[in-house]
Amino acid sequence: MKKVFFLCSLLFSPFAYTFSQTVVQRDPAIMQMVTEVSEDSLRAHVDGLVSFGTRHTLSATTGPQGIGAARRWVLGKFQQYAKQSGGRMTATIDTWTLQPDGRRIDKPVEMGNVMATLKGTDPNDDRVFIVTGHIDSRVTDVMNRTSKAPGANDDGSGTAAVIELARVMSKSSFPATIVFVAVSGEEQGLLGAEHLAQRAVDEKWNLEALLNNDIMGSNNSHDTRIINNTIVRVFSEGLPGFETDKRAANIRQYGLENDGKARTLARYVKEVGERYVDNLEVRLIYRNDRYLRGGDHTPFVNRDFAAVRFTEMNENFEHQHQDLRTENGIEYGDHAKFMDFEYLRKNTAMNLANLANLAKAPAQPQNVTMEARNLTNATSLFWQAPKSGKVKGYYVLMRETHWPFWQKKFFTDKLGMTLPYSKDNYFFAVQAVSEDGNESLPVLPRPGMR
Repeated sequence: MKKVFFLCSLLFSPFAYTFSQTVVQRDPAIMQMVTEVSEDSLRAHVDGLVSFGTRHTLSATTGPQGIGAARRWVLGKFQQYAKQSGGRMTATIDTWTLQPDGRRIDKPVEMGNVMATLKGTDPNDDRVFIVTGHIDSRVTDVMNRTSKAPGANDDGSGTAAVIELARVMSKSSFPATIVFVAVSGEEQGLLGAEHLAQRAVDEKWNLEALLNNDIMGSNNSHDTRIINNTIVRVFSEGLPGFETDKRAANIRQYGLENDGKARTLARYVKEVGERYVDNLEVRLIYRNDRYLRGGDHTPFVNRDFAAVRFTEMNENFEHQHQDLRTENGIEYGDHAKFMDFEYLRKNTAMNLANLANLAKAPAQPQNVTMEARNLTNATSLFWQAPKSGKVKGYYVLMRETHWPFWQKKFFTDKLGMTLPYSKDNYFFAVQAVSEDGNESLPVLPRPGMR
């Protein structure tokens, strides 16, 4: 009885935790697109990819089976959806020839990334946002190019998501450009991603964010037997993978080990994804990728682009990189029947919400600075308007230094704000906000003299 009385007293005491209500504000246009993502459509995309027998990078590039036929099929899908874009979407296969490398390429091979570009409508907005999944598949031996390799989940799931995103989003217009890519050669060493990332550098794309989807359509693990389709992981590096030595002093001085471009993007996709997709948690994983594995976001991270990877929470390794067989009553192989297409729908919708919110938002605010000349317990931030986009105002974001994501937002229509919180105890960032409430990626301030 005493324990019960103590609990009741605590609950009704002035020192008990209180929980404030949260108002979820959704852009109706984005919400409509989210509802159009179809479980049945995703299943059809996966079945179509599986039908080519194997999509191994070194498999046939001509004929009805193999990687070549699969690439042409995806191109056909993109071209079909381009017809509903009012001329804004174009599709192509970016091809090149790769010579033997003494590792996982043992003959000259024709490579190809299948790309659909939904051109932005604002001529002053040169921002690019990319979403990827890798089209190639494999079995146990990474050099086996002839055995059936369905690759339904790895990475039919990511490629199907990219196709579905193109289907739904091609009907809408965005100020910025969105590029949908089925990348080749991931299993042989991130080859297509390396090619695309270097192309982005050489052609000076203003690439603000890349979302990579790889193994995101299964809800269970093979050994722990956990079944859960309500969590998806987003992997992001902390320290920058580009010129870390040159940035180290600034990172150390201001404690920015957890605020690189990829980590900032990961926080953004968590907030926006959970805003639009019900019963889905976007779990921040503070690693660039998993142990013993790699993903197509890494070549972009290594070239100083903001890039993250989405992967299911509980992987089933009986259905990844496996020869098709049954042993000890266990069926091995990456078949569609082992997938959860409702889970894939939610993960695809999470991608869509983020791409749409980013592409509809203004560009990032420019020259964001924090006054650091005097010792104060208040923090003053200043910035300039973005290069493109119609701005309703700005959010100043704030979080405690130990906190994983942003805790508070303060709105202003001015180009500066002073808050009664110490810069020694909090991190701050600034976002530009459109009339529809779409936020740009946050920009962390640099300490400055004003």
